[in-house]
Amino acid sequence: MKYMLMMNTPGSGPYQIASWPRQDIQAHIGHMIALNKKLRELGEFVVAEGLSGPDQAKLIRAGKDGTPVTDGVFPESKEFLAGYWIVDVDSPARAYQIAAEASVAPGPGGKPLNMAIEVREVMSGPPPDFL
Repeated sequence: MKYMLMMNTPGSGPYQIASWPRQDIQAHIGHMIALNKKLRELGEFVVAEGLSGPDQAKLIRAGKDGTPVTDGVFPESKEFLAGYWIVDVDSPARAYQIAAEASVAPGPGGKPLNMAIEVREVMSGPPPDFL
């Protein structure tokens, strides 16, 4: 089963990590790299990506004639999606375990951030009775 693990970061404004001491940023990124390596070795890794901050986000809708209509930037966001993993695991419990491991990435001074990680199953398609 595939699960998407979405890392949400609390705070005011885009990426507070930019204000951390260099060694804390390196420790945080090192944690994520090690986690990804471990998941690759276990055959559970599908993809992981960091995302740009909410100050660069745009909300797009189709206008009446189908052309894109842009809304945003949203720098006032209190919480935003910072990155995600897609993992292929045998059970929801394993996805939760990986999310907890990602959650404890170190922050300033090496203290675990305990960030919220949302876990949702990636659906392979609509239920057969909807086709």
